[in-house]
Amino acid sequence: MVFNTEFFPQISPTMGTLAAFGTFGVGFLFRQLGGMVFGHFGDRLARKRMLMITVWMMGIATAFIGLLPSFASIGWWAPVLLVTLRAIQWFAVGGEWGGAALLAVESAPKKKAFYSSGVQVGYGVGLLLATGSISVVSHWTTNEEFVTWGWRLPFLCSA
Repeated sequence: MVFNTEFFPQISPTMGTLAAFGTFGVGFLFRQLGGMVFGHFGDRLARKRMLMITVWMMGIATAFIGLLPSFASIGWWAPVLLVTLRAIQWFAVGGEWGGAALLAVESAPKKKAFYSSGVQVGYGVGLLLATGSISVVSHWTTNEEFVTWGWRLPFLCSA
């Protein structure tokens, strides 16, 4: 865990870890909202357009997490910006998943279930790629380097 020391160092280590996990929890609230907003506009405007907006939102928010200054640099603005970017990520995920699933089913020539399963598999593949990239970076950096700058590389490479 790096977020607890980089973004929440002023509180106890246990509370810092809980606060770091809380940044993930905030996302679950925004995912529902994103699904409603992008689902509505996807039906009204265009699913493909909304899907592209959500993909860009997700990518930009993820890359910006890698650029965030730490608590030592900007104080409490660091965790506020982190939580904001996590909320944007999950807001985008809420619209992205539903839009991708509908677009895959609607666009599939045959075997609609097979093509739509790619949306489900995509989450697992993304999780494996993220975990693998963190493992590679942590293997090739010292613990101090990883905490200082190494954890940022996978976020930046996501761009």
